[in-house]
Amino acid sequence: MRKYLLLTACALLLLPDLRGRAQVEVPFRGGVEVVNVTVTVTDPGGEFLGDLTRDDFAVYEDGQPQPLTEFSAERVPVSLGLLLDASSSMNMGRMRVARAAVDRLATSLLHPDDELFLVAFSTTARLLQPWTTDRRQLRQALEEMDPGGATALLDALADSLPLATEGRHAKKVLLLLSDGNDTASNVPERVLRERLRDTDVLVYALGIDSSSSPGARLRAPGRRAPFPVPLPFPGGGPRRRLPFPQITGQQGRPWQGNRAPSVDADALRRLTDDTGGRTEILRDIGELDAAVSQLADELSRQYFLAYERPATSGAGWHDIRVEVHRRGAIVRARRGYRAS
Repeated sequence: MRKYLLLTACALLLLPDLRGRAQVEVPFRGGVEVVNVTVTVTDPGGEFLGDLTRDDFAVYEDGQPQPLTEFSAERVPVSLGLLLDASSSMNMGRMRVARAAVDRLATSLLHPDDELFLVAFSTTARLLQPWTTDRRQLRQALEEMDPGGATALLDALADSLPLATEGRHAKKVLLLLSDGNDTASNVPERVLRERLRDTDVLVYALGIDSSSSPGARLRAPGRRAPFPVPLPFPGGGPRRRLPFPQITGQQGRPWQGNRAPSVDADALRRLTDDTGGRTEILRDIGELDAAVSQLADELSRQYFLAYERPATSGAGWHDIRVEVHRRGAIVRARRGYRAS
C-alpha cells in the first residue's frame, strides 16, 4: 500500500539474525508515495532463490514497468500478528501443541526486534497481547488461551487488520492458525477481501485438518515446499483481556458442536493469495512445528522492493506484477493495491 513518509536521516542498521542472516531496516524516500512489495521466489522444486539481484527483478503496475527505488535481499524486520483459533474444536491437546509451536516461533525463530501481537478467536476475537517485543509477555498471553465456542475466523481477520497496519516495521504479516471452517462470522468474505486489498499486509494461513488426532505428537520435520509460515510455560497471574470492538450485522451462524468441519482450503487461499501470503493445509497437528519453521525461514528469505507510485495513477485498483529473470523461477507477491 502507498505510504506518505517524511525524510529522516538514517543509516542501514545491521543486526545479527538468529538464522545467520543480516537484518536491515529498509530506508525510504521522504515526501513520496511509495508502493512496497514483498516477494518470495523459489525454484520448481520449492527451494528459495536467495542469490537474486536488483537487475533480476521487473515490476509492473497496470502493465507498465516501474523503476525500483528500494531493493533489499537481506532480512528486514517483521511486524507479525498471530491469530490463533480458540474454538471448541481446538481441544486442550491441540491447544498445547499450538502454544508450543507459536512460542518457539516467537522466541527461537524470529529476530528479537520483530514485534508481535496475539489474538485468540472463537465466537469473538480477543486481543490477548498488543504489539510487543517482550517474549515473556507473549508467553503469558498464550497461557490465557482456553478452547471454547464457535469459529468466527473472518471476523477475527477483519478485527485484526487495523492493528496489523499499525505495526512499526515496513513488512507487516498476519498468521492465521485454525482447524476448521468459519461457523460464526458476520463479515462476508467478499468484504474482507476488499479490506485486505486496502493494505499491504501479507496474510498466511495454517489450516489443520480436523481429522487429526488431538493428542498427536510433534513429528520430525520432513521435506516440505517452503511455507509461503510440549514446552512448559511459566506461571502468571490473570491479565485483563482487551476486546475488539464488536462488528455489527446479522447474527452469526449457530455453533453445532465441538467438531470442526474440514478446513476450506479454497476459502483460505482466496484470502491469502492476493496479499502475497500463502495457505498451507496440515494433515495433522503434529506438522505444526515444522510449518512454523518453514514460515520463519520464508520471512527471512524474501525480497523487499519498493517503487514510486506513478503520477498518472488514479484512484481505484492497480494491478502489480513481479517478474524474475531466472528460468523456472516461481514468484509470489501481492497482486495489486487500491489507491484513494
